[in-house]
Amino acid sequence: MEKYSDKIKVVVADITTLKVDAIVNAANRSLLGGGGVDGAIHRAAGPELVKECATLGGCQTGHCKMTDAYKLPCKKVIHAVGPVWYGGQQGEESLLASCYDNAMKLAEENHLESIAFSCISTGVYGFPKDKAARIALQTLSAHIRDGYQGQIIICCFSEADTRYYYQVLTTDN
Repeated sequence: MEKYSDKIKVVVADITTLKVDAIVNAANRSLLGGGGVDGAIHRAAGPELVKECATLGGCQTGHCKMTDAYKLPCKKVIHAVGPVWYGGQQGEESLLASCYDNAMKLAEENHLESIAFSCISTGVYGFPKDKAARIALQTLSAHIRDGYQGQIIICCFSEADTRYYYQVLTTDN
């Protein structure tokens, strides 16, 4: 894999505080909020976010939908529905790659110059963090290779989570 660490930053932060064009929410299929980062984003955005999400008819696993950000410092929220990990035999890896790919397509179509991703599916959905990091970085790197000029941020919950991304970024493949 080619290295694009100048275009991809890995940080430990509260994604709801980032001043970027879009943040990517690790959403559930209802899009109406939940636990973890999903709940935090909904709480920080205010009740208008759930009202807009209620008009979207949910979202299928592997897909994304975009809303306004309301009280968040970003401009948009891209809701990505990642897969629950069932051992890797039910297409989980391709569904996760699809989340990152579809989020980037929305960013490109809407001329968003900075996008921050939460670590999709690695919390209660149980996706192995090492596999998720590799899939995320391979998919995001493909968009950079294809001409995305903006800044991509991987926003980790903890310092320990960053090691999975740094390991991929520094490994020669």
